[in-house]
Amino acid sequence: MSAAPESPFKTESISLIQHLYATASVTKVTVRWRDSLRQIMASCIAHCIVIAAGANMAFSAILIPQLRASKDIPITDSEASWIASLVTIALPFGSLLTGVLMDRFGRKATCMISTVPFAIAWMVMAVASNLTVIYVARTIAGMSSGLTSVSLVYISEITHPDYRPMLLGLNSVYVSLGILLTCLLGYWLQWRMICYVFFSIEVVVFLCLFAVPESPHWLISFRRNREGAARSLRWLYRDAKIFDDEHRRLSSTLLKSESEDHFKLFHINTYKSPIVYKPLIILSVLFVIQQLTGAYVIIFYAIDIFRKVYRNIEGDHEEYLALVLLGVVRFVTAIVASIVAKRVGRRSLLFVSGAGMCVTMFVAGIYMHANTGQDDYNGNIGLVCILGYVFFGTVGFLVIPWTLISELLPVKVRGKLGSLLIGLAYVYMFGVVKLFPGLLGVVDLKWVFCGFSAVNLIGVGFTYWCLPETLGKRLSEIESYFL
Repeated sequence: MSAAPESPFKTESISLIQHLYATASVTKVTVRWRDSLRQIMASCIAHCIVIAAGANMAFSAILIPQLRASKDIPITDSEASWIASLVTIALPFGSLLTGVLMDRFGRKATCMISTVPFAIAWMVMAVASNLTVIYVARTIAGMSSGLTSVSLVYISEITHPDYRPMLLGLNSVYVSLGILLTCLLGYWLQWRMICYVFFSIEVVVFLCLFAVPESPHWLISFRRNREGAARSLRWLYRDAKIFDDEHRRLSSTLLKSESEDHFKLFHINTYKSPIVYKPLIILSVLFVIQQLTGAYVIIFYAIDIFRKVYRNIEGDHEEYLALVLLGVVRFVTAIVASIVAKRVGRRSLLFVSGAGMCVTMFVAGIYMHANTGQDDYNGNIGLVCILGYVFFGTVGFLVIPWTLISELLPVKVRGKLGSLLIGLAYVYMFGVVKLFPGLLGVVDLKWVFCGFSAVNLIGVGFTYWCLPETLGKRLSEIESYFL
């Protein structure tokens, strides 16, 4: 039986797409800083939804000691571990839900939706009278943290390629801000008051999101709304030449999406295309490496690790100071990294990050081994290595794998498949964080550090051989790399 003839419209559409891409490559329009101010403002507002995600990571470090000290709600060690880990367990459910919500209701709308359960979680926590209510609040908060992954997709679709790496990198800045803000508030406020503060922040963020436009890529790909997409682009690009250039490219996206089949998450044909399965494999491996480097373990167990490495830390005041110090290092580094990302590519940042983490972990492990039982052991060297590890981790492996989801995956699969990847990453995180205390029971910390060092070396090699550069490239250009 002969094959069905190809549709003339489809052939013309593909030819037009190729013509548009060719024309765009010749007439590239430069976007100046003043032309990008609206993109920056919209990105900063969208990133505000992850402040609460960072606060969730650090809140258990404040809540558990205060509960034990006040006896307001008595807890055991086992119950304390559940307070800390429930957020991580619930994260994948929120992440998977994000893909459905952002494809159905839009990127901006899902950003707004994510603030609602966060506000509910903070209020439930603030009025909690027993442990069960705290568990419920932490579970809701964990699912809400999973929803915040929509901000990366939204920002990747509203920003120009020249500014996208920098603006995506701000995600880590806002997560770090949430961590730092929680640690600072823990110095002066009781945990219930901290909940009220973060509830107020959620209300403000929800109202601010009304000011930003919907993603023009979503309006084109999922709603076929040319007028709405043009309005969003006009809001983002006030300069007429830049608007015309971006509008032409967006029109090519519509033609391309019309020639593609509808994405089905659990259909085998979905993954036969190299622009889907190649970035999926790269990102999956990258997330496994990210978790095995210990990048998040150090943050979750910072105080316990500081006690083992830097033996002079004693008492509550020093422990909170160590938390704040770690938070400051991550926050400042995240700001610097987001600025540098405009000039330096993802590959280079991951090289520096992996190499730095490899060296600092190796030095810490070998120094601890060489000075076991020595009276002249200098804990400051271990302290510097840990802070250096956090610094180098924030430069690359803590941040970049998350932002690459929004750059490597095609628009049609980015919502659902990206959410699936993020959900799996949080499952990996839960496994590593949960197993770490047990691992320390059978392996000395110094050898765990050396293991982290080896994994980081593997990460550098994987980056060199498998990861393409995305700096300055349009989403369509990145897709063409995998063909």
